[in-house]
Amino acid sequence: MENMYLTRKAIRKLPGNIMKTIPMPEPEIIEGFGCRGQIGRICKESGFADVLVLTDRTLCNLGYLDSVLKSLDAEGIRYEVFDGVTTEPRLEYIEKGREIALESGAGCIVSLGGGSVLDTGKMIAAGCRLKHIPTDLLLQKFLFVPEKTLPVIAIPSTAGTGAEMTVGAVVTKSGGGKFASVIVGLDVHTVFLDSELTVRAPWRITAACGIDALSHGLEGAIADVRSTEADLEKSRQCVRLVLENLPKLKEHPEDVEARGAMCLAANYGGNAINRQLAGYVHAFAHSIGAKYKIPHGEAIAMCLMPVMHSQMESCAGRLLELAHFCGFDSADALLDSLESLIARCGLALDGSVIKPEDFKDLSVAISKDSINYSAPMTFTHAQIIGILSEINKIK
Repeated sequence: MENMYLTRKAIRKLPGNIMKTIPMPEPEIIEGFGCRGQIGRICKESGFADVLVLTDRTLCNLGYLDSVLKSLDAEGIRYEVFDGVTTEPRLEYIEKGREIALESGAGCIVSLGGGSVLDTGKMIAAGCRLKHIPTDLLLQKFLFVPEKTLPVIAIPSTAGTGAEMTVGAVVTKSGGGKFASVIVGLDVHTVFLDSELTVRAPWRITAACGIDALSHGLEGAIADVRSTEADLEKSRQCVRLVLENLPKLKEHPEDVEARGAMCLAANYGGNAINRQLAGYVHAFAHSIGAKYKIPHGEAIAMCLMPVMHSQMESCAGRLLELAHFCGFDSADALLDSLESLIARCGLALDGSVIKPEDFKDLSVAISKDSINYSAPMTFTHAQIIGILSEINKIK
């Protein structure tokens, strides 16, 4: 454990420096209730005569795909639809989607859905350019696409992951394990932030997605990486937008303006993942979520406050700047507001699910996962165990 700590401490700035060398997508962002109905126009103007439309059956059954297809029809855009993606992006979906795209001559991947659909679409877009590579060999830590991927048009159906912006994709392998790839050369052409897609989401999903988005902005704002002012502004805006708008949706879920603000917050959170990476909140949430089958947003909500309190001294200046940006006098006031928001979300957090006998294994997993991020400090094994103990006490 000591060697792992020293290694993590020595390379803490490395992930952020590596990500600075990777070209990031800079898509056109189109916002508004029902804006996905403009997709046909965008495809026509961009010269995408044939497209693969990727989605899931739930969104099809809700009728959310209809306006996309109607828009494509109106502009004479040919398309094939693959609606077989489920809750996890799997290799077989990438294989099938790539097959359909290549056979139909698709020049663009249109992805309508949550993080699973969006990540699957990114991998298909890369796989279509790397025709000679078998699908299972696309799972590389850094997947290089020399001439860029097929263009991707992303229409996120949730306001949380920010996957419409991120160069990463998480894929479930045939054996059940997950693999994360960074796609170097990802071409996200256009992002539609359509608040209509989120209006009917149950509160629990809205809340979990919102807390996930907030965590991306929060960890981006305090990351140990050099950021441009523009990127810092987006990360801070992400936090402020969630603090201001997520509470509104608990009482008024049909508030279209608040829904739109949450979509934008999630998008800014995706930018934070690309530019500033995440931190220990995600390392804890990933390990705990995988061990106890806790949905990601709920695991984030469980871990956020204990982790933030444990590292606030190491990022005091950046945290204070974030607090002032959000209208608070102190970092403590900001953290109090975050804690109140999590409580208001009512995600039924029960930290007793984290068993003390699992602390040692979880600590190893958390340390390994944290190597991928730019946290403001490096936790020792004892500190990680202490945070796990605090999480265990949450009721």
